[in-house]
Amino acid sequence: MRVLIKGAGVAGLVAAHELARRGAHVTVAEAGADVGAGASGCAGAMLAPCCERESAEEAVERLGRHAVAWWQAVLPGAVSVTGTLVVAPARDAAEIDRFAARTGGHAMLDGDAIAALEPDLAGRFRRGLLFAGEGHLDPRAAMRHLRLVLADMGVDFLFATDAGRLRRDGFDEIVDCTGIARAPRDPELRGVRGEMMLLRSADVTLSRPVRLLHPRIPVYVVPREGGTFMLGATMIEADAAGPITARSMMELLNAAYALHPAFGEAEILETGVGIRPAYADNLPRVFRDRGEIVINGLYRHGFLLSPWTARRAADLALGTGEETESDHEADRERSIA
Repeated sequence: MRVLIKGAGVAGLVAAHELARRGAHVTVAEAGADVGAGASGCAGAMLAPCCERESAEEAVERLGRHAVAWWQAVLPGAVSVTGTLVVAPARDAAEIDRFAARTGGHAMLDGDAIAALEPDLAGRFRRGLLFAGEGHLDPRAAMRHLRLVLADMGVDFLFATDAGRLRRDGFDEIVDCTGIARAPRDPELRGVRGEMMLLRSADVTLSRPVRLLHPRIPVYVVPREGGTFMLGATMIEADAAGPITARSMMELLNAAYALHPAFGEAEILETGVGIRPAYADNLPRVFRDRGEIVINGLYRHGFLLSPWTARRAADLALGTGEETESDHEADRERSIA
């Protein structure tokens, strides 16, 4: 079977891997110049199903529970499985109890335990939560690595290409993974703007993602190589893709400073904006429309849920597997209920 995948974000790349693994001949067409040109390149890439349950439906935790194992198997060494640490300033200590009540799979920590995990945070937080089995990736490095894996599997790439102009009769199936670009053809799809920053500091060391709780502006800091940190992310109900706003930059930097004052002297390496595609329930959908298979609505869970959406799409394309559309609808109905 010959399959065309539109879009080389995380959803498209993971779908390409699943289809190629099952024997399909896959071509990936991307409008940008490289993989991850859209929202995926601005992601935190945290594989944190238990943490995400705090603000997401139960289906996100359930469908994402195998994501760490999938990424470890496909990209050995790319996943850091050091867990997720959740903390809150003393004035917002009640947020820890609220977060704990909405999630599972965590251990409650006191100040000494936090200091043992993250020495640079010693004396700064009295209580926290550790989600020990969770992991994270560097999204851009992971997608570049996955592109090489796919090339070795025989997947073809067409960059700077309008997939709509390719001859449809050259493919048995088409999988649309174009994210928010599909919105003009899908009135249920909306854009959620996420803004992020990359900082570099020689004065702070973190071994795992840290989520700093705040009643209004919760943020996360994700460590990467070379003393760099990804700081994100805002969630603004808008599809404008312009530069980061002054308000968002100040709020993100204030949060980083609250986590550790040394971030006040950090270098700002980059700011970025990604428009996350989402449906009303903030859950992904995999379905057929006008002769194509569509993967969309991954919202802020692209790296976490793309292994599941890829399996679902491959089942539809190849007519295999046990999941059916009614199973997917039941998942959505249970999560909404």
